[in-house]
Amino acid sequence: MKQYDIAVIGGGPAGYIAAIKGAQLGAEVILFEKDVLGGTCLNRGCIPTKTYLKGAEAIHQIRSASGYGIMNDSNITVDMKKAVLHKNSVVKQLTQGVGGLLKSNRVRVVYGEAQMAGENTITCGGEVYSANSIILCGGSKTHRIPIPGIDDGNVLTSDEILDLQEVPEKLAIIGGGVIGCEMAAVFSHYGSSVTVIEAESRILPQMDAELSEALSDSFRKQKVEILTSHAVEKITRSGSRSVICCAGGKAVEADKILLSIGRVSDLNCLGALKDRISQERGKVIVDEYMKTNIPNIYAAGDINGKSMLAHSAFKMGEAAAENAMGGHVKCSLKYVPGCVYTLPECAGAGLTEEAACEKYGSENISVGKFPFSANGRALASGAPEGFVKVIAEKRYGELLGVHIFGTDAAEMIAEAVSLMTAEIPADEIAGMIHAHPTYSEAFMEACADSAGRCMHLPARGK
Repeated sequence: MKQYDIAVIGGGPAGYIAAIKGAQLGAEVILFEKDVLGGTCLNRGCIPTKTYLKGAEAIHQIRSASGYGIMNDSNITVDMKKAVLHKNSVVKQLTQGVGGLLKSNRVRVVYGEAQMAGENTITCGGEVYSANSIILCGGSKTHRIPIPGIDDGNVLTSDEILDLQEVPEKLAIIGGGVIGCEMAAVFSHYGSSVTVIEAESRILPQMDAELSEALSDSFRKQKVEILTSHAVEKITRSGSRSVICCAGGKAVEADKILLSIGRVSDLNCLGALKDRISQERGKVIVDEYMKTNIPNIYAAGDINGKSMLAHSAFKMGEAAAENAMGGHVKCSLKYVPGCVYTLPECAGAGLTEEAACEKYGSENISVGKFPFSANGRALASGAPEGFVKVIAEKRYGELLGVHIFGTDAAEMIAEAVSLMTAEIPADEIAGMIHAHPTYSEAFMEACADSAGRCMHLPARGK
């Protein structure tokens, strides 16, 4: 039996990066993938949804073009069959690119369901493979709630909705998290009547409350119905349509229902070690080095539940591979940007205002805010909706959190993450020259506002 230096189970963002990093460090690496390289992100998540959101953005721009004197009186329709084909072509190009990267780094790829057989052995397709170190990157799977009617044929997961061949007249979305909100943005622009049902008191409950409130207001302007604090009790049929019955008597009728209540770690790869590898609430427990309780076994990405985002998985996979090769690299997830690609976008990093108040006390933090309605680039671009909000610690000016609602928020958050990671105080950021006119000026201005010296806002108290 051939002995590999590193074996990786799962070819998603954590897995393929771990395999490539291990190979770069001189390891002989084998990677197992049960489906298609790229994992959920490339095939059923980040990338497919962004192709649809780009279409929604194009529709939004066409509809608002008259404000610039550009007249287009034709009706806008969406050919979902073409949209699906375009999405598939983008996905194929990227997944083939991952395959090319693995090949160029001499990583052996084996397709099939792989499971742990021992501390150093893996079974796949009836064969047994051995490795000095093993990195578990099993990813995640869609979560389903055990309610009557959940198996109705009109109920779709976030995987299935990406292959719809027609735009539904009425779409109901159970879950107002990231995926639910992004799909609401897509299909409301594509022509569906959309209702979002969220059990919590607000959509995007993990993000800063002001972002949640701003997106809710924006959705309502886009005629997306938002039902918060509504728990789903059952799903019934009414002819070809389905009806979501909520606690309290509210009923929502829809042609299609998107079940979008999050994802859970996929632990199938644990195999014979499922009772030996430590877990908590359905997730593999790892330390800051991505190591499990078994010294030569690591777990990176969604399987450990630390941060179920592709960019977090990249860093976790890289750290796991370095440590598997004798390194001592910590994987810090302190400033992980969270982005929601709605129209406008939401993005945040660091502490929310609520969390900062709880940790430091409201009297010890300073909140700065700058609206895009006062930003030259945003006004010229017809995108005045939104704001940049920063939270700083008063004594030293440490930037604790940054939250953005507006056009290109997902791009703008990168600067904030970089500066927070470098521990640059908010008042110093306020003194950094930003190009004018740019959206990013709003970040600088918000930092200045947190220090009480923003010159493009009315003076405080006057």
